[in-house]
Amino acid sequence: MKRVPKIQTVCGFGCGSSLMLRMSIEEIAKKHGVEIESFCGDVSTCSANTCDVIFCSVDLSDRVRQHAKVPVVAINRLMDKQEVEEKFLKFIDGFERKGE
Repeated sequence: MKRVPKIQTVCGFGCGSSLMLRMSIEEIAKKHGVEIESFCGDVSTCSANTCDVIFCSVDLSDRVRQHAKVPVVAINRLMDKQEVEEKFLKFIDGFERKGE
């Protein structure tokens, strides 16, 4: 049975830009017929949450990477759906190739 990737989007408090990023990722996943599970988190506690990848802004990426046990995808412009789509699809391609 194919495992669905669990994606966490992160911002400072877990309810602003992470929510917008989560909605963009869900829309992109639906567009490409990719089933995902997604949720928002905050920068202080995100490494304690179980997930397969963390998407966040470039500004937070170094801080998140210090404690993350999963890949961290840094987004330069959170409102740039093309950038988000490219990075999301790159992650999904690697996730599927690993047979997860």
